[in-house]
Parts: sequence; structure tokens; C-alpha cells
Amino acid sequence: MALKVKDVVTEFYQSNFYEGKTVLENTLHPDVELSWYGTTGFRKLDFNGIAEISKELSSSYESLRAEIEKIVYKKNEVAIHFTYHVRTIENPDEEMPLAHFIAIWEVKDDKLYRGVQISQLGEEIEESPWS
Repeated sequence: MALKVKDVVTEFYQSNFYEGKTVLENTLHPDVELSWYGTTGFRKLDFNGIAEISKELSSSYESLRAEIEKIVYKKNEVAIHFTYHVRTIENPDEEMPLAHFIAIWEVKDDKLYRGVQISQLGEEIEESPWS
């Protein structure tokens, strides 16, 4: 099961979840709950809240790519460290870091169930802290 929970998290972050609800429905548990500590404060999100943010991403960016730095997992829990890189609609030729994240997820029924996420606005990083 451990490899499967890692795959659930990896597939979600590497997907185009922001382009429609289908990926969200396939990867998020109906009772999903995400506690997000970000630069604008704390947000508690359910499925609809995550879908709304995904919709905003879709209208703001040409593309969104997760660069995964590290994943660790045990039983049904997964921690992931990653950076989202974006291409804006105004400048689709240049990719830039949007934000750096650390998230911890509990997986239930092969879907993301309970998560805690911390983010910081993106900046270029010389090298991975894990290298």
C-alpha cells in the first residue's frame, strides 16, 4: 500500500487538476479537507474550495507544473516538498516559480483525504536542499 499512496499524491500534483473537475473527482476524497497556511493567512478548504482555487489557477495561468523535490511516505500518509512553476497568459514563453510548498496528506480509499499545506511565494533556488 505504501507505494500506492505515494503514487496517489504524485499523480495529483503532476496532473492538470486545474483544468477541470474530473481530475479532482478522481483524486480527492468527497470529504477532503485541506488546512493551508500561506502567505495570505490560514484557509480551511473542502472539495468545493479546492475546486474554486483550481478554477482561479486555470484562468490566471497558461500552465502550472509541479517540480517535486522530495516525497516520504509511511502507511497511508505522504509528505511532499515541491515548487509550482507557472507560465502566465501574458508571457507564456517564460516559466517562473509561483510558490514553494510542503504538504502532508492522509490517503483514504486511494484518494487525498486530510491534508496540511504550508506555502511561501516562489523565488529561484540555486540547488535543492536535498542534494
